Amino acid sequence: MSNGLYQQSGNKKDSKTKTNKPSIVNIVNVAVAVIHYKDQYLLGFRDATQHQGNRYEFVGGKIEANESAAQALIREVAEETGILLDDNTIVKLGRLHHDYGDKQVSLQVYKIELTAEQYEQHKHRNQGLEGQALTWVAKSQLLAGEYHLPAANKTILEWLKLPSKIAITYPLAHFGTHTDAAEAWLQYYQENLTSESWVYIRLKETNFKHLACQLITARPDILAILPNDNEQSLDDEELLTANETKIGQRIVAKHLTHSTLMQCFDEDGNPTALTQSLSKDRPLIVSCHDIASITVANKLASMRIQQGLPPVIGAFVSPVLATQTHPDDTPLGWEAWSALAELVDMPVIGLGGLEPAMLDQALQYGGISVAGIRQFI
Repeated sequence: MSNGLYQQSGNKKDSKTKTNKPSIVNIVNVAVAVIHYKDQYLLGFRDATQHQGNRYEFVGGKIEANESAAQALIREVAEETGILLDDNTIVKLGRLHHDYGDKQVSLQVYKIELTAEQYEQHKHRNQGLEGQALTWVAKSQLLAGEYHLPAANKTILEWLKLPSKIAITYPLAHFGTHTDAAEAWLQYYQENLTSESWVYIRLKETNFKHLACQLITARPDILAILPNDNEQSLDDEELLTANETKIGQRIVAKHLTHSTLMQCFDEDGNPTALTQSLSKDRPLIVSCHDIASITVANKLASMRIQQGLPPVIGAFVSPVLATQTHPDDTPLGWEAWSALAELVDMPVIGLGGLEPAMLDQALQYGGISVAGIRQFI
Protein backbone atom coordinates (compact mmCIF):
# COMPACT_ATOMS: atom_id res chain seq x y z
CA MET A 1 0.00 0.00 0.00
CA SER A 2 1.50 3.32 -1.04
CA ASN A 3 2.06 5.91 1.65
CA GLY A 4 1.82 8.96 -0.61
CA LEU A 5 -1.82 9.51 0.31
CA TYR A 6 -0.84 10.13 3.90
CA GLN A 7 2.25 12.22 3.29
CA GLN A 8 0.42 15.20 1.84
CA SER A 9 -2.89 16.89 2.42
CA GLY A 10 -5.36 17.07 -0.41
CA ASN A 11 -6.89 13.61 -0.07
CA LYS A 12 -9.73 13.13 -2.57
CA LYS A 13 -11.98 12.20 0.33
CA ASP A 14 -11.28 15.59 1.88
CA SER A 15 -12.51 17.31 -1.29
CA LYS A 16 -15.98 15.81 -1.09
CA THR A 17 -18.87 18.06 -0.18
CA LYS A 18 -19.10 18.36 3.58
CA THR A 19 -22.27 17.26 5.36
CA ASN A 20 -23.77 18.34 8.63
CA LYS A 21 -22.81 15.08 10.29
CA PRO A 22 -20.61 15.52 13.35
CA SER A 23 -16.95 15.03 12.43
CA ILE A 24 -15.21 11.95 13.78
CA VAL A 25 -11.46 12.28 14.16
CA ASN A 26 -9.72 9.38 12.47
CA ILE A 27 -6.09 8.84 13.38
CA VAL A 28 -4.18 7.11 10.60
CA ASN A 29 -0.81 5.64 11.55
CA VAL A 30 1.61 5.16 8.68
CA ALA A 31 5.01 3.43 8.62
CA VAL A 32 7.55 5.11 6.31
CA ALA A 33 10.70 3.23 5.24
CA VAL A 34 13.77 5.26 4.31
CA ILE A 35 15.67 2.45 2.61
CA HIS A 36 19.26 2.92 1.52
CA TYR A 37 22.53 1.22 0.74
CA LYS A 38 25.40 3.52 1.62
CA ASP A 39 24.55 6.80 -0.19
CA GLN A 40 21.94 5.31 -2.54
CA TYR A 41 18.29 5.76 -1.45
CA LEU A 42 15.19 3.97 -2.73
CA LEU A 43 12.22 6.01 -3.95
CA GLY A 44 8.93 5.02 -5.50
CA PHE A 45 7.12 7.17 -8.04
CA ARG A 46 3.41 7.82 -8.25
CA ASP A 47 1.95 7.70 -11.74
CA ALA A 48 0.40 10.90 -13.10
CA THR A 49 -3.06 9.32 -12.97
CA GLN A 50 -2.79 8.68 -9.22
CA HIS A 51 -3.69 11.04 -6.42
CA GLN A 52 -0.62 13.16 -5.65
CA GLY A 53 0.77 11.90 -8.94
CA ASN A 54 4.14 12.75 -10.45
CA ARG A 55 5.81 12.70 -7.04
CA TYR A 56 8.54 10.53 -5.62
CA GLU A 57 7.97 8.96 -2.21
CA PHE A 58 9.56 6.70 0.35
CA VAL A 59 8.11 3.20 0.56
CA GLY A 60 5.53 2.50 3.26
CA GLY A 61 1.88 2.33 4.19
CA LYS A 62 -0.81 2.11 6.84
CA ILE A 63 -0.17 0.40 10.16
CA GLU A 64 -2.92 -2.10 10.85
CA ALA A 65 -4.56 -2.37 14.27
CA ASN A 66 -2.94 -5.70 15.05
CA GLU A 67 0.68 -4.79 14.25
CA SER A 68 3.51 -2.57 15.42
CA ALA A 69 5.04 0.13 13.25
CA ALA A 70 8.08 -2.07 12.55
CA GLN A 71 5.86 -5.03 11.61
CA ALA A 72 3.84 -2.81 9.27
CA LEU A 73 7.01 -1.48 7.70
CA ILE A 74 8.38 -4.97 7.04
CA ARG A 75 5.06 -6.08 5.55
CA GLU A 76 4.56 -3.00 3.38
CA VAL A 77 8.09 -3.05 2.00
CA ALA A 78 7.78 -6.74 1.13
CA GLU A 79 4.41 -6.18 -0.55
CA GLU A 80 5.58 -3.16 -2.54
CA THR A 81 9.15 -4.09 -3.46
CA GLY A 82 9.85 -7.70 -2.54
CA ILE A 83 12.68 -6.60 -0.24
CA LEU A 84 12.66 -8.66 2.96
CA LEU A 85 13.76 -6.67 6.01
CA ASP A 86 13.22 -9.27 8.77
CA ASP A 87 16.95 -9.45 9.58
CA ASN A 88 17.88 -5.80 8.95
CA THR A 89 18.41 -3.21 11.67
CA ILE A 90 15.40 -0.89 11.63
CA VAL A 91 16.25 2.47 13.21
CA LYS A 92 13.63 5.03 14.18
CA LEU A 93 14.24 8.42 12.59
CA GLY A 94 11.23 10.14 14.10
CA ARG A 95 7.51 10.82 14.10
CA LEU A 96 5.59 13.48 12.22
CA HIS A 97 2.03 14.47 13.11
CA HIS A 98 -0.46 16.19 10.80
CA ASP A 99 -4.03 17.30 11.50
CA TYR A 100 -6.27 17.52 8.43
CA GLY A 101 -9.43 18.37 10.38
CA ASP A 102 -11.38 15.14 9.93
CA LYS A 103 -8.22 13.05 9.96
CA GLN A 104 -5.06 13.05 12.02
CA VAL A 105 -2.02 11.37 10.52
CA SER A 106 1.04 10.07 12.34
CA LEU A 107 4.02 9.13 10.21
CA GLN A 108 6.36 6.69 11.93
CA VAL A 109 9.62 7.10 10.01
CA TYR A 110 12.37 4.47 10.04
CA LYS A 111 15.75 4.20 8.35
CA ILE A 112 16.99 0.84 7.09
CA GLU A 113 20.33 0.08 5.44
CA LEU A 114 20.35 -2.90 3.10
CA THR A 115 23.18 -5.40 2.93
CA ALA A 116 25.39 -5.47 -0.16
CA GLU A 117 23.64 -8.69 -1.21
CA GLN A 118 20.17 -7.13 -0.90
CA TYR A 119 21.24 -4.07 -2.87
CA GLU A 120 22.76 -6.16 -5.68
CA GLN A 121 19.56 -8.18 -5.86
CA HIS A 122 17.26 -5.15 -6.14
CA LYS A 123 19.27 -2.26 -7.60
CA HIS A 124 18.33 -2.98 -11.23
CA ARG A 125 14.60 -3.44 -10.58
CA ASN A 126 12.80 -0.38 -11.89
CA GLN A 127 9.29 -1.52 -11.04
CA GLY A 128 7.69 -2.54 -7.76
CA LEU A 129 5.33 -5.45 -7.15
CA GLU A 130 2.33 -3.10 -7.35
CA GLY A 131 3.42 -1.75 -10.74
CA GLN A 132 4.91 1.46 -9.35
CA ALA A 133 8.18 2.83 -10.70
CA LEU A 134 11.20 2.43 -8.40
CA THR A 135 14.51 4.25 -8.57
CA TRP A 136 17.72 4.53 -6.58
CA VAL A 137 18.98 8.08 -6.12
CA ALA A 138 22.14 9.60 -4.68
CA LYS A 139 21.77 11.12 -1.22
CA SER A 140 23.31 14.39 -2.39
CA GLN A 141 20.67 14.75 -5.11
CA LEU A 142 17.89 13.76 -2.71
CA LEU A 143 18.93 16.36 -0.12
CA ALA A 144 19.39 19.00 -2.83
CA GLY A 145 15.69 18.72 -3.64
CA GLU A 146 16.16 17.30 -7.13
CA TYR A 147 13.29 14.86 -6.55
CA HIS A 148 9.77 16.18 -6.02
CA LEU A 149 8.52 14.59 -2.79
CA PRO A 150 5.35 15.27 -0.75
CA ALA A 151 5.65 18.27 1.55
CA ALA A 152 5.79 16.22 4.75
CA ASN A 153 9.07 14.73 3.58
CA LYS A 154 10.83 18.08 3.91
CA THR A 155 11.47 17.36 7.59
CA ILE A 156 12.63 13.81 6.82
CA LEU A 157 15.21 15.18 4.40
CA GLU A 158 16.49 17.53 7.13
CA TRP A 159 16.79 14.54 9.48
CA LEU A 160 18.85 12.67 6.89
CA LYS A 161 21.50 15.40 6.96
CA LEU A 162 22.49 14.37 10.49
CA PRO A 163 25.85 12.53 10.41
CA SER A 164 26.62 9.27 12.18
CA LYS A 165 29.26 10.94 14.39
CA ILE A 166 29.49 14.40 15.99
CA ALA A 167 32.55 15.83 17.76
CA ILE A 168 32.12 18.20 20.70
CA THR A 169 34.90 20.60 21.64
CA TYR A 170 36.52 20.92 25.03
CA PRO A 171 35.86 24.20 26.85
CA LEU A 172 38.76 26.65 26.99
CA ALA A 173 39.38 25.70 30.62
CA HIS A 174 40.72 22.36 29.43
CA PHE A 175 43.71 24.23 27.97
CA GLY A 176 44.27 26.34 31.10
CA THR A 177 47.83 25.13 31.62
CA HIS A 178 48.95 26.71 28.35
CA THR A 179 50.34 30.25 28.25
CA ASP A 180 47.66 31.15 25.70
CA ALA A 181 44.67 28.86 26.21
CA ALA A 182 42.74 30.34 23.30
CA GLU A 183 45.61 29.81 20.87
CA ALA A 184 46.16 26.25 22.17
CA TRP A 185 42.45 25.46 21.78
CA LEU A 186 42.38 26.81 18.23
CA GLN A 187 45.53 25.00 17.16
CA TYR A 188 44.36 21.70 18.67
CA TYR A 189 41.07 21.67 16.77
CA GLN A 190 42.47 23.16 13.60
CA GLU A 191 44.97 20.29 13.40
CA ASN A 192 42.93 17.37 14.74
CA LEU A 193 39.33 17.57 13.54
CA THR A 194 38.36 14.90 11.04
CA SER A 195 37.79 16.19 7.53
CA GLU A 196 34.17 17.16 6.72
CA SER A 197 33.08 16.43 10.30
CA TRP A 198 30.20 17.99 12.23
CA VAL A 199 31.48 19.79 15.33
CA TYR A 200 29.55 21.24 18.23
CA ILE A 201 31.71 24.25 19.12
CA ARG A 202 31.03 24.83 22.79
CA LEU A 203 33.54 27.11 24.47
CA LYS A 204 31.45 28.03 27.56
CA GLU A 205 33.52 31.20 28.08
CA THR A 206 31.50 34.04 26.52
CA ASN A 207 34.51 36.32 26.01
CA PHE A 208 35.98 34.03 23.37
CA LYS A 209 33.16 33.73 20.85
CA HIS A 210 35.50 34.88 18.10
CA LEU A 211 37.35 31.56 18.35
CA ALA A 212 34.41 29.79 16.75
CA CYS A 213 34.72 32.12 13.77
CA GLN A 214 38.46 31.56 13.59
CA LEU A 215 38.10 27.78 13.68
CA ILE A 216 35.46 27.72 10.94
CA THR A 217 37.62 30.06 8.85
CA ALA A 218 40.73 27.91 9.36
CA ARG A 219 38.82 24.70 8.66
CA PRO A 220 36.23 25.54 5.96
CA ASP A 221 35.53 21.84 5.49
CA ILE A 222 33.83 21.36 8.88
CA LEU A 223 30.15 21.94 9.63
CA ALA A 224 29.46 23.69 12.92
CA ILE A 225 26.77 23.39 15.55
CA LEU A 226 26.69 26.52 17.71
CA PRO A 227 24.95 27.23 21.02
CA ASN A 228 21.66 29.08 20.99
CA ASP A 229 21.25 29.46 24.74
CA ASN A 230 21.99 31.87 27.57
CA GLU A 231 25.27 30.20 28.30
CA GLN A 232 27.05 31.07 25.09
CA SER A 233 25.11 33.15 22.61
CA LEU A 234 26.82 33.40 19.24
CA ASP A 235 24.46 35.12 16.85
CA ASP A 236 24.68 35.23 13.10
CA GLU A 237 25.01 39.01 12.99
CA GLU A 238 28.31 38.82 14.83
CA LEU A 239 29.56 36.13 12.48
CA LEU A 240 28.61 38.02 9.37
CA THR A 241 30.53 41.12 10.49
CA ALA A 242 33.75 39.11 10.58
CA ASN A 243 33.99 38.46 6.84
CA GLU A 244 31.40 35.78 7.19
CA THR A 245 28.99 34.87 4.47
CA LYS A 246 30.92 31.64 4.03
CA ILE A 247 31.04 31.04 7.79
CA GLY A 248 27.28 31.42 7.98
CA GLN A 249 26.90 28.70 5.39
CA ARG A 250 28.95 26.30 7.53
CA ILE A 251 26.60 26.59 10.54
CA VAL A 252 24.22 23.64 10.24
CA ALA A 253 22.31 23.89 13.53
CA LYS A 254 21.91 25.68 16.84
CA HIS A 255 21.96 23.74 20.11
CA LEU A 256 19.75 24.03 23.18
CA THR A 257 21.03 22.73 26.49
CA HIS A 258 18.68 20.79 28.74
CA SER A 259 18.16 23.79 31.03
CA THR A 260 17.42 26.12 28.12
CA LEU A 261 15.04 23.62 26.55
CA MET A 262 13.04 23.43 29.79
CA GLN A 263 12.51 27.20 29.67
CA CYS A 264 10.79 27.09 26.26
CA PHE A 265 7.25 26.74 27.69
CA ASP A 266 5.59 28.09 30.82
CA GLU A 267 3.56 26.08 33.34
CA ASP A 268 0.47 26.37 31.16
CA GLY A 269 2.32 25.02 28.13
CA ASN A 270 2.53 28.36 26.33
CA PRO A 271 5.71 29.34 24.42
CA THR A 272 7.92 31.75 26.36
CA ALA A 273 9.84 34.74 25.06
CA LEU A 274 12.88 32.45 24.91
CA THR A 275 11.10 30.18 22.44
CA GLN A 276 10.31 33.12 20.21
CA SER A 277 14.00 34.11 20.20
CA LEU A 278 15.29 30.75 18.98
CA SER A 279 16.93 30.60 15.58
CA LYS A 280 14.38 30.92 12.80
CA ASP A 281 16.80 30.27 9.96
CA ARG A 282 18.60 27.16 11.16
CA PRO A 283 17.56 23.73 12.49
CA LEU A 284 17.90 22.96 16.20
CA ILE A 285 19.52 20.14 18.15
CA VAL A 286 18.40 19.73 21.77
CA SER A 287 19.72 17.97 24.87
CA CYS A 288 17.44 15.64 26.84
CA HIS A 289 18.06 13.62 30.00
CA ASP A 290 14.59 12.38 30.96
CA ILE A 291 10.95 12.01 29.98
CA ALA A 292 10.09 15.59 30.98
CA SER A 293 12.70 17.12 28.66
CA ILE A 294 11.76 14.73 25.84
CA THR A 295 8.14 15.85 26.17
CA VAL A 296 9.22 19.48 25.81
CA ALA A 297 11.48 18.64 22.87
CA ASN A 298 8.63 16.90 21.06
CA LYS A 299 6.35 19.87 21.66
CA LEU A 300 8.96 22.31 20.39
CA ALA A 301 9.57 20.17 17.31
CA SER A 302 5.86 20.00 16.49
CA MET A 303 5.45 23.75 16.98
CA ARG A 304 8.33 24.60 14.64
CA ILE A 305 6.97 22.34 11.91
CA GLN A 306 3.53 23.93 12.24
CA GLN A 307 5.12 27.38 11.97
CA GLY A 308 7.15 26.40 8.92
CA LEU A 309 10.47 26.91 10.75
CA PRO A 310 13.58 24.76 10.32
CA PRO A 311 12.91 21.61 12.36
CA VAL A 312 14.52 20.02 15.37
CA ILE A 313 16.84 17.59 13.59
CA GLY A 314 18.26 15.73 16.55
CA ALA A 315 18.29 15.16 20.30
CA PHE A 316 21.33 14.37 22.40
CA VAL A 317 20.01 11.84 24.96
CA SER A 318 22.53 11.39 27.75
CA PRO A 319 24.43 10.14 29.59
CA VAL A 320 24.47 6.65 28.09
CA LEU A 321 27.56 5.56 30.03
CA ALA A 322 29.70 7.10 32.78
CA THR A 323 31.72 10.12 31.68
CA GLN A 324 34.83 11.94 32.88
CA THR A 325 33.18 15.27 32.09
CA HIS A 326 30.24 14.64 34.46
CA PRO A 327 31.45 11.94 36.88
CA ASP A 328 28.59 12.56 39.35
CA ASP A 329 25.83 11.91 36.80
CA THR A 330 24.28 8.45 36.97
CA PRO A 331 24.54 6.81 33.54
CA LEU A 332 21.36 5.52 31.96
CA GLY A 333 22.81 2.33 30.53
CA TRP A 334 21.82 1.08 27.09
CA GLU A 335 18.45 -0.40 28.05
CA ALA A 336 17.13 2.71 29.83
CA TRP A 337 18.62 4.91 27.11
CA SER A 338 16.79 2.87 24.48
CA ALA A 339 13.48 3.29 26.34
CA LEU A 340 13.94 7.07 26.35
CA ALA A 341 15.04 7.10 22.71
CA GLU A 342 11.78 5.44 21.70
CA LEU A 343 9.83 8.42 23.09
CA VAL A 344 11.71 11.03 21.04
CA ASP A 345 10.02 12.37 17.88
CA MET A 346 13.27 13.21 16.09
CA PRO A 347 16.58 11.37 15.45
CA VAL A 348 18.41 10.41 18.65
CA ILE A 349 22.12 11.01 19.21
CA GLY A 350 23.87 8.96 21.86
CA LEU A 351 26.12 10.96 24.19
CA GLY A 352 28.09 10.18 27.33
CA GLY A 353 31.05 7.81 27.62
CA LEU A 354 30.81 6.74 23.98
CA GLU A 355 33.33 6.32 21.18
CA PRO A 356 32.83 6.15 17.42
CA ALA A 357 33.11 2.35 17.39
CA MET A 358 29.89 2.20 19.45
CA LEU A 359 27.77 3.48 16.55
CA ASP A 360 26.49 0.00 15.70
CA GLN A 361 25.47 -0.50 19.32
CA ALA A 362 23.63 2.83 19.30
CA LEU A 363 21.80 1.78 16.11
CA GLN A 364 20.72 -1.46 17.76
CA TYR A 365 19.28 0.49 20.72
CA GLY A 366 17.38 3.08 18.71
CA GLY A 367 19.86 5.88 18.02
CA ILE A 368 20.95 7.26 14.67
CA SER A 369 24.25 8.84 15.69
CA VAL A 370 26.89 9.06 18.44
CA ALA A 371 28.72 12.08 19.84
CA GLY A 372 31.48 12.83 22.29
CA ILE A 373 34.52 14.87 23.25
CA ARG A 374 37.57 12.75 23.95
CA GLN A 375 37.18 9.90 21.48
CA PHE A 376 35.87 11.86 18.49
CA ILE A 377 38.98 13.79 17.44
